[in-house]
Amino acid sequence: MDPIDVVMLTKNSEYMLEKCLTSLYANVPVKKLIVVDGFSTDKTLEIIGTFSKKHRNVSVLKVEGTRAKAREIGIAQVGSEWFMFFDSDVTLSKNWFEHAVSNLGKEVGAVWGLNLDVIPSLKNKRFLRLQEQVARRCFALRGGTHDTLVLRESVKDIRIPEQLHTHEDAYIINWIRKKGYKVKVGDGIYCLHYKPSENWTMKNAFVQSVLELKCGLIYSRNFKYVLYYPVFMFYWFSQLSQH
Repeated sequence: MDPIDVVMLTKNSEYMLEKCLTSLYANVPVKKLIVVDGFSTDKTLEIIGTFSKKHRNVSVLKVEGTRAKAREIGIAQVGSEWFMFFDSDVTLSKNWFEHAVSNLGKEVGAVWGLNLDVIPSLKNKRFLRLQEQVARRCFALRGGTHDTLVLRESVKDIRIPEQLHTHEDAYIINWIRKKGYKVKVGDGIYCLHYKPSENWTMKNAFVQSVLELKCGLIYSRNFKYVLYYPVFMFYWFSQLSQH
């Protein structure tokens, strides 16, 4: 497959961004990196500038608003047949792109790599196995875009409800399915998700849980996901006990 465009949303990501972009360029043939920045006030744009000088294929768009708006604007900039959604706080498994392409097949519109949260000091192997199972089930119900290869044709005319600051990924995945394409959990591909330190608090876990529920139920109408919500909420709070 030819090199692909990559859409990355970011805001104040300096704590992880250099490692994140190094991983991207090491594992994906990037034609153009489309950065949609939410007016960062830290060194995010400085770090991106360093990679822009090195690779000369980076464009930066400053967008104020929800992730739904940012993703839609990013998609509009894509020129390659396939493109990738890539989060600014993850690193990719080795040879991610090669393994992702090997998962393509007839009528496939997207291939998702498992998203595994990195929990500091976690050594419990049972919890790690549970984490993988939860990630797979969560994706099956609500989708995800942490590290996802997407067929541009499947989303070229998408209109995402602007109020979706979360569950915009679920909306995108459901859109692709409604267009008649298959969405696969890729074999042998994953990303490691490094949440910022402020995320590892009970207060933040509660705020994120409420936001997930509101966007999932009120906005995206993902009722099946909401039925599983108590299980996922228990899992999210149990992460704090592992921290």
